[in-house]
Amino acid sequence: MRLILLGAPGAGKGTQATRLVEKFGIPQLSTGDMLRAAVKAGTPIGKRAQAIMDSGALVSDEIVVGIVADRIEEPDAKERLHP
Repeated sequence: MRLILLGAPGAGKGTQATRLVEKFGIPQLSTGDMLRAAVKAGTPIGKRAQAIMDSGALVSDEIVVGIVADRIEEPDAKERLHP
């Protein structure tokens, strides 16, 4: 199952995602959380993102896609997304 929740800040995406995780046992992938984790871990892509965020610019789609690609290869997501 693949779902994408879109909406403005405070619209309830996180609340609904938590409910979906509990009901279906699927991992929740949040691009914001993944960006912060990559920066904190000091990964190469995290360092690129940090430099951009420090300058006040928006992180490019290329970087976000790279972080998502890395995340979906982790065991919990890989088992669910690539059965």
